[in-house]
Amino acid sequence: MTENDPFTEKILKCAYMVHTELGPGLLESTYEICLFHELMIQGSQVERQVELPLKYRNIILESGYRIDLLVDNKVIVEIKSVESLSKIHKAQLITYLKLSKIKIGLLINFNVLSLRDGIKRLSN
Repeated sequence: MTENDPFTEKILKCAYMVHTELGPGLLESTYEICLFHELMIQGSQVERQVELPLKYRNIILESGYRIDLLVDNKVIVEIKSVESLSKIHKAQLITYLKLSKIKIGLLINFNVLSLRDGIKRLSN
């Protein structure tokens, strides 16, 4: 996990608050909106469902990619509510990091009994 990381510490505290309040088993969109509101309450600048175009050979393509949460223009948060995180979930976040040129990403699976088991930190 990412203890003592100033870029992610506040995000993780908020994620724990949301998970403690709601528990596992809900839709990703529910966790996303709740985490968005919790981060806003804590004073973070947060954007939801940020469009992420793809640049290919100097052409900007609307690719349909969307970042779940962009926090303080420094951290991408990709939210899942799945049985377990897989390689494709990590690959998705790595792609978002590369396309956005953001350095730090959090992959958070809320569908776990202990949120500690559902957090992956990735960097570009």
